[in-house]
Amino acid sequence: MKAGILGSGAVGQVLARAFYNEGFEVKLGTDHADKEKTVKFKNENPGIQVGSFKETAAFGEILVLAVAGAAVDKVIASAVKSNFANKVVIDTTNPIATAPPVNGVLKYFTSMDESLMEKIQQQLPEAKLVKAFNSVGNAAMYKPVYKEGKPSMFICGNDEAAKKIVAGILAMFGWEIEDMGKVEAARAIEPLCMLWCIPGFLSNQWNHAFKLLKA
Repeated sequence: MKAGILGSGAVGQVLARAFYNEGFEVKLGTDHADKEKTVKFKNENPGIQVGSFKETAAFGEILVLAVAGAAVDKVIASAVKSNFANKVVIDTTNPIATAPPVNGVLKYFTSMDESLMEKIQQQLPEAKLVKAFNSVGNAAMYKPVYKEGKPSMFICGNDEAAKKIVAGILAMFGWEIEDMGKVEAARAIEPLCMLWCIPGFLSNQWNHAFKLLKA
């Protein structure tokens, strides 16, 4: 299966390598193909293709939105909306505002009444969006190791079949999956990034993950 990773930052590069390691054909989408970090990635990962956002969106059978929340509209436009139609799209984004954190708490440009994922789903009504990877650091996205066991990955989305596909990928990547329901659940899942970041900003602790415990 072909995976198109839209975004060449740390998250995009980690997930591109993860999909490739699991046997996917992978293309990394970027508008910075000539940047030093992108050239370095290509040289170190010759099996992973690099292309434009449009090329990558057309290439992927599964797509991953791995860009800053503020860049989503621009990236979707560059990738061309029709390239998302009827595809599983893993949404890793968070609506982080440009304002600095307050006592370690990030500011978001959304409200509790509408998530960024909902806004993306409105832009891409024919895409099968599934929220994932937004509440953990990129270093732990693939095969995380914690003494307490596998951490929990919270997902949501309107398409049940798409969530099953993403759950299978997450299981390959070493996660326990917690399905929180429809797209509106992103209003609760996206703020988990705020909570995850607080120990980092306050104590420089960036290696943790969430786990849902059940009786």
